Amino acid sequence: MSDIKVRFAPSPTGFMHIGNTRTALFNWLLARKLGGKFMLRIDDTDFARSKKEYEDAMRESLKWLGFEWSEEARQSARFARYDALRDELIAKGRIYACYDTPEELQIKRKRAMAKGLAPIYDRQALHYTDADLAKFKAEGRKPHYRFKLEAGIIEWNDIVRGHCQYEAEKLSDPIIIREDGSYLYHFPSCVDDSDFGITHIVRGEDHVTNTAAQIQMFEAIGGKVPTFAHLPLLTGVEGKLSKRLGSLGVRELKAEGVEAMAICSFLAKLGTSDAIEPFYSLDELAESLDFEKLGRSQPKFDEEELKHFNTKFVRSMPYNAVKDRVNVSEEFWNKVRPNLDLVSDIKSWADICHSEVEPIIEDKALTDLAADLLPPEPWNDETFNIWLNEVKTKSGKKGRELFHPIRKALTALDNGPELKTLLPLIGREKAQKRLKGSKA
Repeated sequence: MSDIKVRFAPSPTGFMHIGNTRTALFNWLLARKLGGKFMLRIDDTDFARSKKEYEDAMRESLKWLGFEWSEEARQSARFARYDALRDELIAKGRIYACYDTPEELQIKRKRAMAKGLAPIYDRQALHYTDADLAKFKAEGRKPHYRFKLEAGIIEWNDIVRGHCQYEAEKLSDPIIIREDGSYLYHFPSCVDDSDFGITHIVRGEDHVTNTAAQIQMFEAIGGKVPTFAHLPLLTGVEGKLSKRLGSLGVRELKAEGVEAMAICSFLAKLGTSDAIEPFYSLDELAESLDFEKLGRSQPKFDEEELKHFNTKFVRSMPYNAVKDRVNVSEEFWNKVRPNLDLVSDIKSWADICHSEVEPIIEDKALTDLAADLLPPEPWNDETFNIWLNEVKTKSGKKGRELFHPIRKALTALDNGPELKTLLPLIGREKAQKRLKGSKA
């Protein structure tokens, strides 16, 4: 086991959607490929929106996808640690109190933009007088707190984006504590990543600017700066983030019969130079991971494309990957799988072929004739069409009046699996009994 350690840090303020599923996947695959550890961290500092049902659903989704973790933590249990470091950095002048109201900050942003300047905070709070502080206290104002960025170039080598560079003077000092005393994402995340020895952070490109500020936070608390990889964000097929994309989650896809490894295979290769092909184990998928193959443009996620891929996935699924979920033999699975859309579809085939069926006879003369014309075994995929053509010739019937009574007699269903594949699986003895109207 190497010293590599990554983390997936969801906020339990909603169900796990396709975007953070992709983030979890890339973190897990990286840890597995490098022989490292995968940690689960619950970022539950938002008490108003965090819910146990969301956390439970996330854990269930991660387990279903196969992303086991070796360690976990929750931020709500670590406030004493954050507060201690906060106090240290306040004493050092790296965290400072601000009494600007949201309205005042908005006015400042508008003024700066009107002058063609970047709308960054002007650090007026660093120059408060005793009279200013007395006035704020009299007004009942409560401060929020910012982290003070030191002047200079902030740079890092991003696994996905390559060399990244920011001038600290052109960035706003980030707010890290709200007026109500609650922490925003930045500071607790750095403290946790430092304390738990996270070596690699894989997350969305919407965090790139955060990373610039957080690098200085790591340095301020004496932590080692991790290696970063910022993934291009998924968009909908229309080229922008959609509400559906933000709400589509593992639970919904699982309920619709989409396979866990189909989701992983699809998301791992979407937006890369690799073809999207089925992988049937996470270990094999991890071995194929190559961040250099990730494009810089935002990949378009199409739910229907995923479902079409899932059909392809199921139809080439090896028996070993499904044997604990289906009550059929390997021979039966291999014969039927090219006709399946979902793994669950195997049940209707198995019921028709292995369970006793009460035939429905719509045209006794036709089905009696069909029974008499059944050829001797062995049968194959060509047997049905040869036999049906003979029944058609002898009966003079065609189309639905030929086909439907035979289907009802053989399966007792109006619709169902393709009969040319079913007939050899049913076998001559059962087929003849059903066509004659006997339960078989």
